[in-house]
Amino acid sequence: MDIDKKIATRASYGEALAKLGDKNEKVVVLDADLSEATKTSVFGKAHPERFFDIGIAEADMMGTAAGLAASGQIVYASTFAMFAAGRAYDQIRNGICYPNLNVKVCATHAGITVGEDGPTHQMIEDISLMRTIPNMTVICTSDDTETKWAVEEISKIDGPVYLRLCRLATPVIYDENQKFEIGKGVQIGEGTDVGIIATGVVVPEAIKAMEELQKEGINARVIDIHTIKPIDKELVIKTAKEVNKLITIEDHSIIGGLGSAVAEVLTENYPCKLIRMGINDTFGHSGPATELLKHYGLTAENIINTVKSL
Repeated sequence: MDIDKKIATRASYGEALAKLGDKNEKVVVLDADLSEATKTSVFGKAHPERFFDIGIAEADMMGTAAGLAASGQIVYASTFAMFAAGRAYDQIRNGICYPNLNVKVCATHAGITVGEDGPTHQMIEDISLMRTIPNMTVICTSDDTETKWAVEEISKIDGPVYLRLCRLATPVIYDENQKFEIGKGVQIGEGTDVGIIATGVVVPEAIKAMEELQKEGINARVIDIHTIKPIDKELVIKTAKEVNKLITIEDHSIIGGLGSAVAEVLTENYPCKLIRMGINDTFGHSGPATELLKHYGLTAENIINTVKSL
C-alpha cells in the first residue's frame, strides 16, 4: 500500500470512463449538473457527442438513461450518492432494474467522507437500498486500481450496476497487475487470529490495523469485499472457518450494508461471532472527512482497540 500516493476514487472513475469511451462507442454518459465533482467532465471533454448534462433532475436522468439503454447503449449515469440512491430510487427500481436495463449508476460522494457537506449529503444508506433491488449488482471500490478495473468490467455486464465512489483521496493499495473479479473478494494477509472484512474507503485503515497488530503478535488478515452483491460467500465462509474472530468495517450504516450482508452469509452457512463497525444507526455531522472517520471510529486505531477487546 502506497500511503504517500492518494487518489479519490471519483477521480479514478473519470479517468477510466474517458478511456473506456475511446474503446467502446456504445458508452454514453449522463450527469446531473455535477460533472466537475463527479469527474464525468473528463469523459465529456473527450467525447462531447456522447455526454449529456441532464441538469438538476436526477429522476429525469435515470429515465433518460433507461431509454438510451433500451436503444442499445451502455449508459453510465452519475451524480452524488444521496441523489442517485435516494432521490432517484423509484426510477432506478422501476425504470432500470425491473426491465433489467443496461445502466451503470455510478454514485460519487458516498458515505460520511463527503465531510463538510454534512448529514443531508452524507449517504450512508445506499448499499442497503441498492442491494435489495432484484437484478442490481453493487460494487464499492477501495482504491485507484480497483476503481479503474471496475469501470471497464461493469461495461461487460448486461444489466444494472451500482458503483459506489468516494470524495476523499485514499492510498493506492494495489499495483496495476492485481487481478480482480466481480463477485470475488481479495484476501490480504494470512493471519488466523482475526479477520477484518472491509469495503471502500476504510480498506486502507483495515490494512494499517493489520500491520500494527502484527507488531504486537496478533496475526490478522484483511478481506476487501469490493462486490457487495453478489457477495463472495465462499471467501466469507472460508475466512470464518480459518480465523477465531471476525470484524466488518464500512463507511455506511451497519444496518443493511456490508456487515449485514456478511452476517446473512454466516447465519445461513457458518454461525459465528461477528462485530460490525460502521455508522451505528445515526446521521452524520459536518466536518473534515478525516475527523469524521475518527468520530465514528472508522480508523485503524479503533479497529485495533476492537480486536484487543475481543
